[in-house]
Amino acid sequence: MKIATIIVRVLIGLFLLFASISFFLKLMPETEATGNFKAFNTGLIASVYLMPLAKAVELLCGLSYVIGKYVTLANIVILPVTLNILLINYFMAPATLPIAALLFIGNLFLIYRYWDNYKTVFTP
Repeated sequence: MKIATIIVRVLIGLFLLFASISFFLKLMPETEATGNFKAFNTGLIASVYLMPLAKAVELLCGLSYVIGKYVTLANIVILPVTLNILLINYFMAPATLPIAALLFIGNLFLIYRYWDNYKTVFTP
């Protein structure tokens, strides 16, 4: 199980690093959004700070996962981001839903594997 944890952690870390670095360096062409997702994406871009903030969080958590330090903290910090990625894909862009689902399930798996580190948070 320890090897599976390392594999999931590194794969998620590399995916987050790729997504954030390609956003900041504009390595990938932007996909053409349609319908409600286009309106949602326009709002995110218009907010100016939200996408760079989310991508900065992805970058820091991706580094944490790949390096293997502060993974417990990174799991909690990236959880709202992965949940939003899952819900956005479910409601607005179902074509990429499998990737979003794997990312979210991987995040939940890592939280489960590091659960002993969270026990003190849930004790009264």
